[in-house]
Amino acid sequence: MMQRRSLLKGVLAGSGLALSPFGAAFAHEPTPQEVFADPNAPVLGNPEGDVTVVEYFDFQCTYCKRDYPMVRDVVAKDGNVRLVMKDWPIFGEVSVYAAQAVQGAAALGEYDTALNALMTAQGRLTHERIETLLTAAGLDFDAIAEAVKANEKKISDLLDRNYHQAEAFQFNGTPSYVIGRMVYPGVLDRIMLESAIAEARSAG
Repeated sequence: MMQRRSLLKGVLAGSGLALSPFGAAFAHEPTPQEVFADPNAPVLGNPEGDVTVVEYFDFQCTYCKRDYPMVRDVVAKDGNVRLVMKDWPIFGEVSVYAAQAVQGAAALGEYDTALNALMTAQGRLTHERIETLLTAAGLDFDAIAEAVKANEKKISDLLDRNYHQAEAFQFNGTPSYVIGRMVYPGVLDRIMLESAIAEARSAG
């Protein structure tokens, strides 16, 4: 059964899990503004959409990469969804490097190109392969490296915020989602994702 947790205190999830991500154990409770509208988190889909899907992901997560085309397709076909992809690099140094490189590309206005290049790549990533993949996608890796250097604190702070949000939501791994007022820890298939979007839309 799909597990769901409430994003707001006191609201019970339909799965029967009355676990709230907000509690005294956490030094900082993420606000909806921080989760859905971080000014440094790139937005895909419809920036003016009436529902926001936030995915916490890792560039080396097999399930994230497998489901990436499906997520993008659902968002595109709906036409009224904001998609916020939040880097949560939990698979080591290479994952952090990938996240930094793609955020560097974002600073150059090439986020979608860089994201697609790494999320559609088969097999494990290495530092060298990340550079090769981004270069093959038509990006200037030297420019990306300079952008990462110029935006080092901004990128580091973004990754820190993503990490602490995932921790506050008690996510156990990637992918995990926040959609509307609900938290979805774990993989969502197409039907589940479409249902979650519909539920968020009906809740207003």
